[in-house]
Amino acid sequence: MNDATTLTSKGQVTVPKEIRQRMGLKPGDKITFSLLSDGTLVVRPKLRHVTDLAGLLHKPGRAPVPLEEMTVDLPTDDSIS
Repeated sequence: MNDATTLTSKGQVTVPKEIRQRMGLKPGDKITFSLLSDGTLVVRPKLRHVTDLAGLLHKPGRAPVPLEEMTVDLPTDDSIS
C-alpha cells in the first residue's frame, strides 16, 4: 500500500482511511512515530496501558466483586497424585 497525504502548516496529516481501518484506528486513538536510522518512518498504534482497562468489563446493574471473592481454590502440590 502506498498512499500520499499532505502535511499541513500545523504539522498535521490525515491518515488514509484504508490504513486507519487496517490498523484499527478510531478517532481519539494515539499513534507513535519512530524514525529508523535509514530514514524509514514507522507508525504504530499506541497500546493501552493496563490501567486504561479498569472498568472495561463493568455492566450496569451488576454489583462489583471484591478481589477477595475472586480467588479460586487451586489444587496444592499435596493434593495432586
